[in-house]
Amino acid sequence: MQTTFTEQQLKDPGIRRSNEILRNCVHCGFCTATCPTYQVLGDELDSPRGRIYLIKDMLENERVPDEKTVKHIDRCLSCLACMTTCPSGVHYMHLVDHAREYIEANYKRPFTDRVLRWVLAQILPYPMRFRWALFGAKLGRPFRFLMPDARLRAMLDMAPKHIPPVSRNDDPQSFVPKGQPIKRVALMTGCAQKALNTDINDATIRLLTRLGCEVVVAEGAGCCGALTHHMGKTRESHATAAANIRAWTREMDGKGLDAIVINTSGCGTTVKDYGHMFRDDPLAENAERVSAIAMDVSEILIQLDMPAGADRGLTVAYHAACSLQHGQQIKSYPKDLLKRAGFVVVEPADSHLCCGSAGTYNLMQPEISAKLKQRKVRTLEARNPDLIAAGNIGCMMQIGSGTQLPVAHTVELLDWATGGPRPRALDSAAKPVDEVPILR
Repeated sequence: MQTTFTEQQLKDPGIRRSNEILRNCVHCGFCTATCPTYQVLGDELDSPRGRIYLIKDMLENERVPDEKTVKHIDRCLSCLACMTTCPSGVHYMHLVDHAREYIEANYKRPFTDRVLRWVLAQILPYPMRFRWALFGAKLGRPFRFLMPDARLRAMLDMAPKHIPPVSRNDDPQSFVPKGQPIKRVALMTGCAQKALNTDINDATIRLLTRLGCEVVVAEGAGCCGALTHHMGKTRESHATAAANIRAWTREMDGKGLDAIVINTSGCGTTVKDYGHMFRDDPLAENAERVSAIAMDVSEILIQLDMPAGADRGLTVAYHAACSLQHGQQIKSYPKDLLKRAGFVVVEPADSHLCCGSAGTYNLMQPEISAKLKQRKVRTLEARNPDLIAAGNIGCMMQIGSGTQLPVAHTVELLDWATGGPRPRALDSAAKPVDEVPILR
């Protein structure tokens, strides 16, 4: 794609990076075939190619974003399926992130939009605030019909039936490995996940220590910054990301770290991009060091000698989170691990398509999100599984709200298969999983 940015414009690092990305695009349209919003809406401007044209025009002309441009950029899930499909290597993620930052700085949204986005940015990255908000949503749910805005109704619907108590495992501390120490790793405990489902971090700690890892929860680490980053709120996202970088480099420079383990794939995609996010910051070198050892939990488990399990007699439908399969290009590890643990693994049709969660997307674009959820649940249930597994809390909540099947995190199932407790989700779902005798 030909661009016409001026030399003065190209002095800006963001514009310079966007120019590189735009010039790689050859208008082939392969991305439209795998774009979930284009599949649902059928509008060229709701495809990556269409959004690229809108972003190019907005940035080149330094114009104030108009309502039309903002609408189509907001409708993007950032699922990154287009990056997996693109034969030209267009790094759409960096481009759309820059566009959102530009929009946030130059566009005045309607009052209700500004308030809703501010509320989400002030609550979701903070576990205790989010926990109290979930309690409030449960109390407000009977009055759902009074809410005039579909986004407010979606926020009330987000609260789970059971809000778990705080897990003290998420406090800064170190967990001693079982047997001979193999690795020393930091676990990213996250933010929203600590309020929605404490079992995931607990299972991760049990599994990693069982396999010989010392697991450290670093003092000062918290939200990865993804939620605010994808809203274009750079100041907020960089502040939380910087806190993580400082916390983890202290551990790296102290007793050392072999990996930073992340069990929420949306966070993993962002942490692995810290090197780019902080490329022009005094923290650039340390950000690059952090990104270099950031690993999804499935990546570290593949390196460890996880014992093979007996046939459990259970069929697991594996949902590949977009941030894992497209953002991090991790596709086979979770399935390989589940099979090794003794589960039968099946995949839905069109497994490359998003479930519609996408961070705050299910709250800000509830109608499109609901259509994507319905499609995803339908294709998962069509495989007649006993349960569904995923590696991202957002996907788990989204899919779980549309099916009676139990939905568990991949690591919960692996923990169970290697001596941990039976995942609570298997008993608390609308359609619980019967205990199946293990075949010897």
